[in-house]
Amino acid sequence: MAELIRAARGATRTAKGWPQEAALRMLMNNLDPDVAERPDDLVVYGGTGRAARDWPSYHALVATLTELADDETMLVQSGRPVGVLRTHEWAPRVLLANSNLVGDWATWPEFRRLEQLGLTMYGQMTAGSWIYIGTQGILQGTYETFAAVAAKLAAGAKLAAGGAPAEVTDPTAPPAWIDRVGAASLAGTLTLTAGCGGMGGAQPLAVTMNGGVCLIVDVDPQRLARRVATRYLDTVADSLDEAVALTQAARRDRRALSVGVVGNAATVFPQLLADGVEIDIVTDQTSAHDPLSYLPEGVELADAAAYAGRAPQEYTQRARESMARHVAAMVGFADAGAEVFDYGNSIRDEARLGGYDRAFDFPGFVPAYIRPLFCAGKGPFRWAALSGDPADIAATDRAILDLFGDNEALARWIRLAGERVAFQGLPARICWLGYGERELAGVRFNEMVASGELAAPVVIGRDHLDCGSVASPYRETEAMADGSDPIADWPLLNALVNTASGASWVSIHHGGGVGIGRSIHAGQVCVADGTALAGQKIERVLRNDPATGVLRHVDAGYQLAGQVAAAHDLPVPMGRR
Repeated sequence: MAELIRAARGATRTAKGWPQEAALRMLMNNLDPDVAERPDDLVVYGGTGRAARDWPSYHALVATLTELADDETMLVQSGRPVGVLRTHEWAPRVLLANSNLVGDWATWPEFRRLEQLGLTMYGQMTAGSWIYIGTQGILQGTYETFAAVAAKLAAGAKLAAGGAPAEVTDPTAPPAWIDRVGAASLAGTLTLTAGCGGMGGAQPLAVTMNGGVCLIVDVDPQRLARRVATRYLDTVADSLDEAVALTQAARRDRRALSVGVVGNAATVFPQLLADGVEIDIVTDQTSAHDPLSYLPEGVELADAAAYAGRAPQEYTQRARESMARHVAAMVGFADAGAEVFDYGNSIRDEARLGGYDRAFDFPGFVPAYIRPLFCAGKGPFRWAALSGDPADIAATDRAILDLFGDNEALARWIRLAGERVAFQGLPARICWLGYGERELAGVRFNEMVASGELAAPVVIGRDHLDCGSVASPYRETEAMADGSDPIADWPLLNALVNTASGASWVSIHHGGGVGIGRSIHAGQVCVADGTALAGQKIERVLRNDPATGVLRHVDAGYQLAGQVAAAHDLPVPMGRR
């Protein structure tokens, strides 16, 4: 092992200010072996998503953060610190840009060429922006997605291709099932999915938290074992037959259960389809966004890395051909009446490139289920306790229930998370909050630090998968009502406004969970250290950050976004398009 890295805990800092100390601890937390997938390689999650470009860069980041003054800003270019500039106390202490390439050069082969030269790295979303909190970071969004699936199934509103409910003719109108979210259950349903790594590992627990049964396939037995150890997965079956028997029995009994099985989804999905196994919901979270991280049929897991390095083009073609069979089976389940959706890993386009012409016959999860939340400025609000004390998270959970206890769906999530979610690295929590809500929580947390109710400061951030921070035509901005799917101005504006509002660190990335050439996205992090200055910054950032999401959807013509803007007196100079 290259190094054993664990973030410091407690109220004593080594850096000159808490924002710098927080960035240092979160960088280290990303590489904690309890958090990262391959810490020896600086890989946090998503196959190749790194926290730093190489070990010399990591050590330079640590040294610079330790010495950084309260009126200085460190610039980080794809995981490598490249400069420290004099700014001011309201400026971010760190500005990061990861994996960004000029349009015509934004291809996987060109990125890999530059990466091999040591000039860039893949930052994924929260890996290269130092706000990953383990699998819980995606769990709540996954929980929200499956809650929406349950609501839609309860309403009997099957989706048409492209994500619009078949009975709705106006794509700007809220779907008929939206009021059922949080009240419906997946009891009596079986979800089939694949990919149990840092992102996909959230799926089984999200399904069971919604009352359903999950069968998850992964090529790596160690990933499945890790999810059992951290309570995200209930059990691993010894064979596919055993997995089917266990899940079908639980489905009949309307009993929540998650079962993993070792196998290649490109083989297992078609087999289950051919065998006529009753499955209600189908999705996938393998690392399909990067063909070199997807295991082709006929290749042993132990041989994959060497093969991909030796013959990347051949490996890519074989991976895409396997993805084509994988996606063809998903379409087959959709044809048979199952609810099927792409979970944001770009597997449909990879399958298309692999020769399958019906790859887009099922929708992505954002237009299918999440867009109404985005219209309200809702998205992933996450925080980590720098004290390292789980009691601080319990206290902030109580604060969230005090602030938003009348939101039963949110309250249910907080209660379930407290009971069932195992912390990885620094204790952390996530919940989805909307425009006008996030700053209330942030300010309360800062007050709790100031009063001593919390033992040390709290880091507040979010996933880049948010209402106004991403341009991703195969995920967050798929099937926009006005056709603005690939417009990338919005995440850039989001990063700029968060910088102007006083975020502690801000990042702009390319690629994320869908791959090179397919997205631009931005992130922000604030530090609640109990000071009045931190409180002012938090109030501005956590109001303005989701505001860009509301504005983005108002501009696209969504009725709900317009209603939210009006209710909050959010100025929209040209109104709804």
